[in-house]
Amino acid sequence: MKSLYRSLPSHLVMATLAGLLAANAAQAQQGESVKIAWIDPLSGLMASVGSNQLKSFQYTADYFNTQSKNNPAGVKFEVVGFDNKLSPQETASIVRSVIDQGIHYIVQGNGSGNSLAIMEALERHNARNPGKEVIFLNHAGVDSDMTNEKCSFWHFRLDADNTMKLKTMTQFIADKPEVKKVFLINQNYGHGQQVARLAKEYLKQVRPDIEIVGDDYHPLAQVRDFAPYIAKIRQSGADAVITANWGSDLSLLIKAANDSGLHNVNFYVYYGTASGSPTQLGAAAEGKVYEVFYSHMNLPGEIGEVTQGFKSKFGEDMYTTAVYNGLAALSHGMAKAQSTNALAVAKAMEDLEFPGAYGTVQMRKQDHQLQQGLFMTRWSKVSDALPYSQENTGYAFQPVKFYPREETSTPTTCQMKRPS
Repeated sequence: MKSLYRSLPSHLVMATLAGLLAANAAQAQQGESVKIAWIDPLSGLMASVGSNQLKSFQYTADYFNTQSKNNPAGVKFEVVGFDNKLSPQETASIVRSVIDQGIHYIVQGNGSGNSLAIMEALERHNARNPGKEVIFLNHAGVDSDMTNEKCSFWHFRLDADNTMKLKTMTQFIADKPEVKKVFLINQNYGHGQQVARLAKEYLKQVRPDIEIVGDDYHPLAQVRDFAPYIAKIRQSGADAVITANWGSDLSLLIKAANDSGLHNVNFYVYYGTASGSPTQLGAAAEGKVYEVFYSHMNLPGEIGEVTQGFKSKFGEDMYTTAVYNGLAALSHGMAKAQSTNALAVAKAMEDLEFPGAYGTVQMRKQDHQLQQGLFMTRWSKVSDALPYSQENTGYAFQPVKFYPREETSTPTTCQMKRPS
């Protein structure tokens, strides 16, 4: 080998050594185990959502480890679940435990308050512990502040934020002249309050003629009977409802609407696919509920294989396909960094373009918000062309219109502080 180097010009020697080092680093990465801490609710009214999502992460990790063509780093993902009881205080405590266990990757999504607790904890830890950094992949917390004034280098959002979703939803509503009166109902915390504010702003821009006839809030994961709220919607004369409710707060709202015979009002929702809601929608809601989402259950390719395999194994729908994008982002980031070091991977994921569950997506460098297209879907009967049946109802959210990422993208005010 030495005689070979002596026979080469110095610049070629350096290039050859660099190539060998890169090859060795990439090869050392193959088969390396990467632990991911999943932190979300496994108890209380939102337990069914959390349980489904933990299984989704673990199942998709196994798929990436054994079958996926979208794992260029060749690492072995291991997902470990932690129950945060939907509490920011419990979440912060779990983060400390995760760090003590030497885990450098966290995923979470249910409840933006819990997402913010993770971001704050990691800002402190990572500043004080160089070389032991931890990064956070947010799969469902959509509070826009997290990629604007509260943005963090350690936070990467896989879902579309509230500005992206409401921009898309209101553009879709703008083309529906039958929508004249809108009632807003949301969970009474930062996320729900932000949704109501942004819905009003975007509707005013695209359809100033639409009247907001109600703006109501309710406690998060505490209401068991939504009949009084449905009575308010009926009394308001609304022809459409916008809600970003999730989990039991959406399924019980839909149940109350169906039980009361509120069939002349269309619902525009974020999370109609989540556990329990499809069953409550049933035949009564056919054609009356629209959802804005980054996927649907009849997507082709690897994500279709994953969702079908998940249902065969668990008898449940794998609706959080941001799981797939999260693991793909990590693997492509690790391949680019030629390392599983969290800081190196975080830097590599900035502006990274990679194959997502549906098309090519990009992790925007300015704010770490994933840039992706969004679907507007409608609750409809299954068909030969779109055969997936959500919760075995014979219905599913079927695509009506797709908005590419160039149209769903929104600006950011993020002034990110990056590590040196």
